[in-house]
Amino acid sequence: MLVAERYEKIVSLVNDRGSIRVSVLSELCQVTEETIRRDLDRLEQAGRLRRSHGGAVSVKDSQPMQPEIPYALREITNADEKKRIALEAIKRISPKDRILLDASSTAWYMAADVPDISLTVLTNSIKVATELSNKEKIEVISTGGILAQRSLSFVGPLAERSLDAYHVDKVFLSCKGVHLDRGISESNELQARIKQRMIGMADEVVLLADSSKFGVQAFTHVADLSQVDVIITDKRMPRETIGQLEDRGITVITV
Repeated sequence: MLVAERYEKIVSLVNDRGSIRVSVLSELCQVTEETIRRDLDRLEQAGRLRRSHGGAVSVKDSQPMQPEIPYALREITNADEKKRIALEAIKRISPKDRILLDASSTAWYMAADVPDISLTVLTNSIKVATELSNKEKIEVISTGGILAQRSLSFVGPLAERSLDAYHVDKVFLSCKGVHLDRGISESNELQARIKQRMIGMADEVVLLADSSKFGVQAFTHVADLSQVDVIITDKRMPRETIGQLEDRGITVITV
């Protein structure tokens, strides 16, 4: 079997079954497991499947079961609360900081109002990068990757791997849902995966979430609340919820 034929067979098997293990592919393709692992790496780089622990998963299964909310709509949803949250978050930024801003509308509000001081900003957001491009003292690094058109963000294997090359002082990110027991969640797996990477590369994790997102569990788990250092939210947040979060060692700021 030619290499190209083997690639097509692997993709077909993964798509037919949804997921498949390396050992099974090795037997069906009659090559070593090491060869299969190399094949899966190349096919993931080409965007034809996604690697999983011990095998591969169809990219068809990674399509969002809940569509992302278009960016234009997110900009005007709870806009006043998001702007206040963004202004409070900016207070946590110091000159020379290396920070990461996600592709949320709240992060975009931060980018619009952050002063032109010496900063390094890493982002997967086109709108954040564009907003910061007018500020001469701020160095902007974009992840690249697959463009998610609804959120104007970069996602996928390339975006995830580019994050692995960096370490930041602080990450500022939002999400679709925050649940006291089930943690932070997102609308689809691609967004969840890149935010998992973001959380893992920062000294301090600052979650920007208006009160409407609490008690919500979206489609895909991102992280446990134990990984969050600070939550900035609005004044409609119930005192009981704030107390439960503070009992877990999380600093909660309401604006």
